[in-house]
Amino acid sequence: MQDHAELLARMAAAMERMAPPAPPATEWLAHPAYIWNGSWARDVDAIDAPALDLLRGIERQKEAVVGNVTRLANGAAAHDMLLWGARGMGKSALLRAAIMEQQAAGAPVALVQVASDAVSSLPALFTELAGAERNFLVFLDDLGFAEGDSVTPHHLRSWLDGGVQARPTNVRIAVTSNRRAIVVREAGEQADPLHPRDAIDDALALVDRFGLVLGFHAASQDDYLAMLRGYARAYGLQLDEAEALAWARQRGALSGRTAWHYIIEIAGRAGRRL
Repeated sequence: MQDHAELLARMAAAMERMAPPAPPATEWLAHPAYIWNGSWARDVDAIDAPALDLLRGIERQKEAVVGNVTRLANGAAAHDMLLWGARGMGKSALLRAAIMEQQAAGAPVALVQVASDAVSSLPALFTELAGAERNFLVFLDDLGFAEGDSVTPHHLRSWLDGGVQARPTNVRIAVTSNRRAIVVREAGEQADPLHPRDAIDDALALVDRFGLVLGFHAASQDDYLAMLRGYARAYGLQLDEAEALAWARQRGALSGRTAWHYIIEIAGRAGRRL
């Protein structure tokens, strides 16, 4: 009998060693940002974003986002946000920079980025955030859904507006996407000549749930050069505008990302660290 009990004890101890340790409890008041992986959150000690005044060519969008994030940080009514449009025009950078500005002013607000494969776990995240005495912007970057996935968009609509698992009052959601209609439409719907309105309404059903929807469009040449001048001035770099335009032509895009890559190039040539 004693041998049997000892065997069971050894088996239990071995199973405990094999089981993965429980993730540590998240300190939701201690860090400026977090990354949620579906089960637990990883702390981020510093948010990486440019200063707001370096984001050029998106003045209208910047004013709207900063105003909305300020409301959230102050505990006032704020919108869920959808930022859509051209790649590299500062959608996610603007969200991060707006949060950083509020944190620098002492506001109790944090950014929580959700991994792309963890969207279905948002209710679990909301449960944790609801118990924290802090305001949060839950960030879904470059969101899109595969064809045939009707469940996740439906749940996201419910979480945004009116569902029994809707996000708590201290949380707002921000989504970035390269497409305004986040939900991919079936090819048959796109080509359906009989019911085009139905196809469009279905594709935009999720978009309608966001209180603030902002489009980001490709930069003009003047905007692109203004971005470069701002960066060059901030970092003390010598700017060759003709070369910068050639750099953009080579990459096929006038955008904030292209401008930043050129700044990295000329800083590297000068032996500078950014």
